Amino acid sequence: MKKEISAEFPFQSKYIEVKGSKIHYIDEGQGDPILFIHGNPASSYIWRNIVPHVTEHARAIAVDLIGFGKSDKPDIDYGFTDVYAYLEAFIEKLNLKNIIIVVQDWGSGLGFHYANTHRDNIKGIAFMEAMYEQKKWENLPFAVKMGIMMMRSRFTSWLMLGVGNMFVKNMLPDWVERKLNKEEMENYLQPFKTLKSRKPIYVFPRDVPIKGGPKYAANAVDSYNKWLQETDIPKLFFYADPGVLIPIEEVDWIKANFPNITSVPLGKGTHFVQEDYPHTIGEELKKWYRKL
Repeated sequence: MKKEISAEFPFQSKYIEVKGSKIHYIDEGQGDPILFIHGNPASSYIWRNIVPHVTEHARAIAVDLIGFGKSDKPDIDYGFTDVYAYLEAFIEKLNLKNIIIVVQDWGSGLGFHYANTHRDNIKGIAFMEAMYEQKKWENLPFAVKMGIMMMRSRFTSWLMLGVGNMFVKNMLPDWVERKLNKEEMENYLQPFKTLKSRKPIYVFPRDVPIKGGPKYAANAVDSYNKWLQETDIPKLFFYADPGVLIPIEEVDWIKANFPNITSVPLGKGTHFVQEDYPHTIGEELKKWYRKL
C-alpha cells in the first residue's frame, strides 16, 4: 500500500539568532546530525515527509535559509555569498559536528561548498537535483537557455519571479509530478506574500554559474566539483527521469566519477522530487545512514 504524502508540518519550530537575524529550523531526534538544506523557493517544509524516517536513528535538522520560510528577511543582497554566510554561521552556532548533509537545488550549491571548505566536519553527502557542476551553455536545450537568460536579467527576473511570483505559483508545482493540494501550496506561498519578501527568489537565479560567471559562484562550483570526484566521503545520489538540474543523460557520469556513491533511481520526475518520492528518499536515507 502506497504511503500517504502529508501536507502537515508536525514539528516544533525553533529559532536562533545568526548575524543579527532569526533563523528558523526544526531539530528532531538524537545522534549524528543530518542537516537538510532546501533550495529556491522552498523551505524546511519540503523535507516534512522525509525527516520522520531518520529521527529514530539520527538528529534531523532542517533549516530555513535566510530570507526563506519562517526565517527573517534582512536587507541584504541574497546572492550566493550572503546566503552562504548565514548558513555557515548557523552550523557554527549550533556547533554541529560530523554532519551528513542532504541537499537539493541551491541547497546543494551551498551544502557542497560547505562540505568542500569544512571537509573534516562532513560524515556523508546525500543529494538530488543538485548543482554538481557548471552547466555548459552550448549543451543546454533552447528552452532552458531562454529561461536562464530571463531569470538572470535583473528586470525580467524581478518582473517574473518578483511581481508575478511565478517561481512559487507556476514553476514549483509544474516541477512536481503529482498535483500539490491547497494546503501544500499555501505553505509554499506564505513566506512570499509581498513583492519585497520575494527578493531572495528573484536574486538567487542570477548567481547560477554559467560560462564562468558570476566568478565567485563559478569558482565555488568548480572547486567542489573537483573535490567530489576525489573524496571517498560516502555519497547517496537520488535521481529522476528526465530530471532538470541532473538530466537522466548525466546520471551515468556521476555514478562513474564520484567515488563511494550509492545511487537510487526514483522514477519519473523533474526537480522537486521530495514532493513526489519523500518516503523512498526517507527510507533509503535511513538505510544508508545506518551503514555509515
